[in-house]
Amino acid sequence: MQRMMLFERFSRSFRENPSFSKLLVVLTVSGSGLVAYSEAQSPGVPVATEASEANKKKRIVVLGTGWAATSFLKNLKDPSYDVQVISPRNYFAFTPLLPSVTCGTVESRSVVEPVRNIIRKKGVDMHYLEAECFKIDAANKKVHCRSNLNNNLNGEEEFVVDYDYLVISVGARVNTFNIPGVSENCHFLKEVEDAQRIRRTVIDCFERASLPNLSDEERKRILHFVIVGGGPTGVEFSAQLHDFVNEDVVRLYPDVKDLVKITLLEATDHILSMFDKRITAFAEEKFQRDGIQLKTGSMVVGVSDKELSTKQAKSGEKSVMPYGMVVWSTGIGTRPVIMDFMKQIGQVSRRVLATDEWLRVEGSDNIYALGDCATINQRKIMEDVSAIFSKADKDNSGTLTVKEFQEVSKDICERYPQFELHLKNHKMHTLVDLLKESKGDAVKETVEVNIEEFKSALSQVDSQMKFLPATAQVASQQGVYLAKCFNRMKECETNPEGPLRIRGEGRHRFRPFRYKHLGQFAPLGGEQTAAQLPGDWVSIGHSSQWLWYSVYASKQVSWRTRVYVISDWTRRFIFGRDSSRI
Repeated sequence: MQRMMLFERFSRSFRENPSFSKLLVVLTVSGSGLVAYSEAQSPGVPVATEASEANKKKRIVVLGTGWAATSFLKNLKDPSYDVQVISPRNYFAFTPLLPSVTCGTVESRSVVEPVRNIIRKKGVDMHYLEAECFKIDAANKKVHCRSNLNNNLNGEEEFVVDYDYLVISVGARVNTFNIPGVSENCHFLKEVEDAQRIRRTVIDCFERASLPNLSDEERKRILHFVIVGGGPTGVEFSAQLHDFVNEDVVRLYPDVKDLVKITLLEATDHILSMFDKRITAFAEEKFQRDGIQLKTGSMVVGVSDKELSTKQAKSGEKSVMPYGMVVWSTGIGTRPVIMDFMKQIGQVSRRVLATDEWLRVEGSDNIYALGDCATINQRKIMEDVSAIFSKADKDNSGTLTVKEFQEVSKDICERYPQFELHLKNHKMHTLVDLLKESKGDAVKETVEVNIEEFKSALSQVDSQMKFLPATAQVASQQGVYLAKCFNRMKECETNPEGPLRIRGEGRHRFRPFRYKHLGQFAPLGGEQTAAQLPGDWVSIGHSSQWLWYSVYASKQVSWRTRVYVISDWTRRFIFGRDSSRI
């Protein structure tokens, strides 16, 4: 009895004090090890406040519990805020592992962390409401929400929440491009529930094909799996399904294993087009070698309950393909609440919310948008070139010296990242280097330029502008950045740390957001992964797979999910994938 009490006390202490969980996860292969380390944050100390003091707290309403929102919540440390988290999903999902969930490599509960676990150990006053925001009233600083619970809450399903600051991070929905039959007949892979449905359907297909009263043609149709979209998600799911067939189906369904067919459709000329060409070529060659049928330049024009219609992009030739299951992975679309909000603020023509470089929705000082629902509308340097010239020309001489330009060049690089990228790509350092590019090599260090020459020197800079990809990595970094801004809000009000205001006096309150690309992975099956890391470093093979294991284990949001995921990988190595239809 005493032993049981000691065990319960230890278990409770372990759960409630993540500082006990400072452990190392060591993944070792062939005598060498890759180490993934993550330190759980210590629980915050509760702050006792009077009712009057609590009323003074600024309220932050956070919409969503995805990558951006969760990173924001985990890094917000200023106790002077009252935070309300509103989302129909009461958990955070580690979406990069969803393809692994579809075939039983990882269990669905291993990739989710309840949002209440994330917010309860913070020293900030945080509350969660399981509801969906259906309208944003920016004029009155209110969000209108609707509970998604089955009970009717005594007839009061809708409610309103006031805010001082609003953080919109609701993500995006699947883009069907209004193709007939896609919504009704295809599976998506955006949420945990989608992965669970795909897993059940895969098992159903094999069980149905094993029934004795079917013809071989019908069995072939049922076991034809079609994946639409040759991006990272579509490629990884194809690889996971191929591994499941070759490693587990062979044992579990020996009578139908030879009838399985996997087809990957891509509208462009190559799969993984956002990766290095070496990775694209290797992936296409490996898939063909593995028996996965690749059809590039093939666009889907319609989907029925048993057939999929395609058209070749170049020839226009149409064909019909029978299938047993279709997984649709072709990009993202805007959620209705965001489209409604965009109409209110005059952004009707845009695909997603436009923000400035500080993640504020354009035209608003207290609304921020992160992740897949927004994009940064980076200001062009040529729009401000006259103001930049005037700011640098301190003596109002009408000309600019190299020294005068150097004094503001750091602020220009910080305010306009395309300028720094242009200098880096062309191996330039000063205004003289820019002038040499536009006027030739006969330019001296003592040169003075007028406004027209200055415009000519900067005319090609904006060609370096790039939009950020809609990835978990971008959303996570945006959440961390915005949390740091809120943590330093009061300090930066009196001591701004941002670049010079080109149009106006003083400095911006914060430095603008800068995305730092840390690399990307493309699992290709057979314990092989393609890795593209900063510095044009490309690695393909088994060693990259172990790097993938290490990184994804370390990026889990809690030690609970980290242990679950690693144990799932270990279980799969020993016992294979679970084929139960649960």
